[in-house]
Amino acid sequence: MVFSTSVDEFREVLRHSENIIVVAGAGLSAASGLSTFREKGGLWRTLDTSSLATPSTFRSDPSLVWQFYHHRRVQALQASPNAAHRALARLAIPSFLKTLAPAASSYHLITQNVDRLSVKAIMDLTNQSTLNRAKYDSENVRLDSVIEMHGRLFDVQCTSCGHCEEDLSNPLCPALGRAEELYNSDSTQSSDIKPESIAVETLPRCHQCGELARPGVVWFDEKSQRLDEINNLVQRADLCLVVGTSSTVRPASGYAYRVQRHRGIVAVFNIEPAPGDARADFVFKGPCEVELPKVLGIT
Repeated sequence: MVFSTSVDEFREVLRHSENIIVVAGAGLSAASGLSTFREKGGLWRTLDTSSLATPSTFRSDPSLVWQFYHHRRVQALQASPNAAHRALARLAIPSFLKTLAPAASSYHLITQNVDRLSVKAIMDLTNQSTLNRAKYDSENVRLDSVIEMHGRLFDVQCTSCGHCEEDLSNPLCPALGRAEELYNSDSTQSSDIKPESIAVETLPRCHQCGELARPGVVWFDEKSQRLDEINNLVQRADLCLVVGTSSTVRPASGYAYRVQRHRGIVAVFNIEPAPGDARADFVFKGPCEVELPKVLGIT
């Protein structure tokens, strides 16, 4: 199969699409300054960060796992949505979506990211007076069009009673704040620096029952969230945009080509070719914060 790189051909497909989904990965947030999951630096350069995202590692060393995720929380709190986030957020406005895809009846962003930037981009739209001038009804912005299948970095979930709530505090607790300060000091950039040993009693606790809490994200060996809803959307979709992901992590890696199997169209936006890109109908190579707005015609 030979894929197309024609913007005009893609826009014509978009105009006739009825049920549109986006499957997004870490590359979507790269231009916001957030490293992809497997990138390492500073304190984490000597550790296999993938191994930190497991229930077994948390059970054996909650201090190490919490330091890793607290560092990611701090990074995400400091980040802002980039042009790709903003372009996808505009599609969540039904009246704007109709200008690009008049036949569209549904649009959903299925993101593997836990950084909340896709939701923040949509929330930002409600505060933009330009939307009113353009006669787009910001009150109809669909926050529920974003499905965070791997959970949310800012959710804190109890390991005992299961209570889960969003907490945007920074630091999340004093002990993690001190560890983050140490990480950010000049001396911690050495590759031989070791994570702090934090007593379990001083790690984040559940506000309901007081037991140890964990990051509210989906780890390896855990089931992704809202899978039934996602499967229904994938089954109905006639257009799937794959944005900033190498499509290697299941189950998200199979969504685009399930769409293709029932004669839907797949368009890939990625800075580097992935093994499955040759099977796509369209491929737009380059940073998604550049290619996505350009191809969609969103300025």
